[in-house]
Amino acid sequence: MAYVYILHSTSTNYYYTGSCENLTSRLSEHRTHLYTNSFTARASDWEMFLVIENLEYQQSRKIEKHIKRMKSKTFIENLKRYPELIEKLKIRYA
Repeated sequence: MAYVYILHSTSTNYYYTGSCENLTSRLSEHRTHLYTNSFTARASDWEMFLVIENLEYQQSRKIEKHIKRMKSKTFIENLKRYPELIEKLKIRYA
């Protein structure tokens, strides 16, 4: 099982989109700044904004890529506001 997750930093007002198979471990890596040159090393206040679960790994990578291609805070916020958008992405990339 894989996940697509979106983190939000209040201090920078940025979103970060990622995908993984072990969400707990991956979040720990972000919060401890395991990768010092990574995007998420810019802030220390990352909070979980949205999680899309129960995905196949390749499906999660495609959904992550789709969200990043949109380059839109509005799109990300609408994913949370309108869960049917998530279902459409799951079907599209099944």
